[in-house]
Order: sequence, then C-alpha cells, then structure tokens
Amino acid sequence: MTKYKVTNPATGQVEKEFPEHTDDQLTQAIDQAGETFATWSMTSPDERATLLNTVADIYERRTDELAEIIGREMGKPVKQARGELGIVVDIYRYYAKNGPTYLENEPVEDTKSGSAYVQNEPYGVLLGIMPWNFPYYQVARFAAPNLMIGNTVLLKHAQICPESAQAMEDIFQEAGFPIGAYTNIYASNEQVADIIIPNPQVQGVSLTGSDRAGSAVAAKAGEYVKKVVLELGGNDPFLVLDRDILPKAVKSALIGRMGNAGQACNAAKRIIVLEDIYDEFVEQLSEAVNKLELADPADEDTFIGPMSSASAADGLHEQVQDAITQGATVHAGGDFDSRGGAWYQPTMLTGITKDMRAYSEELFGPVAMVYKVKDEDEAVKLANDTPYGLSASVMASDADRARRVGGQIQTGMVFINEPAKTSAELPFGGVKQSGVGRELGRYGMDEFVNKRLIKFAG
Repeated sequence: MTKYKVTNPATGQVEKEFPEHTDDQLTQAIDQAGETFATWSMTSPDERATLLNTVADIYERRTDELAEIIGREMGKPVKQARGELGIVVDIYRYYAKNGPTYLENEPVEDTKSGSAYVQNEPYGVLLGIMPWNFPYYQVARFAAPNLMIGNTVLLKHAQICPESAQAMEDIFQEAGFPIGAYTNIYASNEQVADIIIPNPQVQGVSLTGSDRAGSAVAAKAGEYVKKVVLELGGNDPFLVLDRDILPKAVKSALIGRMGNAGQACNAAKRIIVLEDIYDEFVEQLSEAVNKLELADPADEDTFIGPMSSASAADGLHEQVQDAITQGATVHAGGDFDSRGGAWYQPTMLTGITKDMRAYSEELFGPVAMVYKVKDEDEAVKLANDTPYGLSASVMASDADRARRVGGQIQTGMVFINEPAKTSAELPFGGVKQSGVGRELGRYGMDEFVNKRLIKFAG
C-alpha cells in the first residue's frame, strides 16, 4: 500500500491516496531534470524572474483552495494557512526582484596583478526533502532561490502532504516552467538513499526535518561527495528578563509556542524567566493557555486545531507523560482532548529537570515549558544547555540589555522583543544539531551556486 496519503487529522479519515514512483520512474525524472538543466541553466536571470513572478501570481489567485488542502492534510487552521501562503508569495517575488542582482559577477579586490571576478553559476540538479509542518513555505524557501540560480529541482515532500506536493508542481507547470525544472516525486526513504542521491546527475541535497534524518542524508551525500543544506529543528529558548515587558512577553510566548499547534522548528519551546517575575509569568501564561480551545481548522476563528497526525500526538504524549511521572508540574493540559486521535490539549509544564526527556528533546507540539532562573548568567547558561541552536527570543524593556544577552546565546537567529518569525529577506538557519547552511535572503542564493573565479593576467 502507498505511504503517500491524505489522512485528515481532524477526523482520522483517509481522503486521498497517491501511488509511489517506481525506481524506473525516479530514474526517468532524474534524467529529465538533468536534460532540462542543460537549457534552463542557460536562460537569463530576467527570464527566470518573470516565471517566478508568475508563480507568485498563481499562489495569490489560488490561496483559498491551497489553504484548504493543507487544512485537510496536516490540520493547519485556515487563517494560518493563508498567512503561510502570503509568505510564500513574498518569497517568490523577493527572488524575482533581487535574484538577478545577486547573480551578478563579484569583483575581487586587491589582486596583486591583473584583475579577477567571481561568477555565480548554476550548480546542477538538486534534491529537496521537505517536512509537513509548513507544506508550501518550506518548499518555497528551497525552490525559489535555486530555480532563480538556474538549478533544477526534484522535490520529495512529506508522505502526509501528497496533494499539496502535486499542487505545487502543477503551479510551476501552469507558470510556464519547462518540464523537469521542478519535479514532484513520491519516493521512499530507501529510494532516496539507493537511487536518487547516488545518481551522478544529482549535485546536492537540502533537507528540513529531524536531526536523525539529517544525519542519515548527510552521511549518504558525503559518501558521494555532494553538498548538503540541513535545517534540523530546535529547542529554542525564550528569555523573559523584567517585569515591564511581562504583558508583551506572555502574549508573545503564547503565540510563539502555540501557533501551528506548536509544530514549528523555531517555536518558543523553552521559556526561561527570572525568579523575581517567575510566579507572575506562570500565573498569566497558564491562564492564557487554559483559555485556548481546540477547534475545527476550517473555522475562520480557529487558532489551534489538531496536530498533524495521531502518531505525532502519541509521540508528544509519551514525552509529556515521562516528564509528569518524574515530577513535572502540569498547569494546563497534559493529555489528549476528548476527541482523541491527533487532538492534543494545549499544555504547560514547569519543574522540568535534566533527567526528563523534555529537557533535551524537541517537543514538537502544543507544549510550553517554563523554567525559573536566578539571573541573566543562569538564563544564558540554560539557554545554551541544548544540542540545538536554531533561534532564540529575548524579551526585555531595555533593548540594549536584550541585545547583550542575546549575543551570548549559541544560535543562528536571535529575535529581540518578539517571538521567532520568518520573512523572505531574513536568513534562516542554525548551528550545532540544528543544521548547516542558510536559506532565505541573499544567503539563500549562496548555497547551491558555483562561485567560479575568472582571473585575467596583468
């Protein structure tokens, strides 16, 4: 039976199934991507920009339809789905506008003799392996810059998002991209490892997912000396440093942790609060979390719906129960909703200790953990006591203080007085086990590009 299917997490019903590609079909797709690269890579940046703008136009026109698809696939509330699609449109327009400039030759200064410059040339056929939590956005931040560069893309999406995966390929075709420039593939993990990555036409791999998946893909790519970009999640700290910022901090922590049912790699997973305001913060945040109501993702007013799948909710529940049985205090939630399945109550825990799984593992769901620390030094020490390093938020009425504290956190992104967020122009990526490389902004066009030196004799 195929593993690519739409299972509505709100109902548990399988609504659509999509057949996996055979080995021969995958080989044909790679060959087509290779053939298309030979011509697509020779088109002008302005031609590519025009097509990317057309893609953005189609996303805008089909927003309601596309939002409804991911509501059924992974339970995203419709208003948040439209918000995701708005960012997607911005990403395609950003690279259409700025991509030609980013691809211009770069002069090499202070050469000892003659002159030199660096060309930004296409890299080749690329494989993208994308997750389910932001089905359109994750693809856009990989596909847009690389198609702008002149690369061609094979896209393996999550198995629970086959309908949105097909819709994206259809959009590229409707926009006028040549066959093979962007190809959706329904491949198994085994096919990725045995057929796609070893193929000499495939020059690089970008994966967004777990650190376990990233390690496996990086090892296989390394075996064939192929470049990788890895975004592998996080256990992001959210620091609250003074009383004056408290109302804003509570609201930001709630949104930063519970948006998308807590299923975001850069969500505010570990909330770290100074002891003199800890009790007030816990009281206010627990009140806010307890007021959250799980509702139908198709409802316009829904903020939080089901998790992406029953299996995801089961895994989260095991982590929560491990903490509770070892002494963590439950201030809200802590169990499945009465509907069961993928419906998990918004949860808030305190008293997390190092012997609990929740201390070091990423909790990918609607669970806020609040820690008490005595001072800034302890806050920074706790923030850095994780194998991950994706993003951090620092809340303080004194922005200079927040900047100073944020500068001590080992992470790829720091947000001052706001929850972590994303935008087309902001580089996205982390350090440590959160991955390697950057996406979005100018840096998103510096990964899979051949920086070719051209030197003229003096």
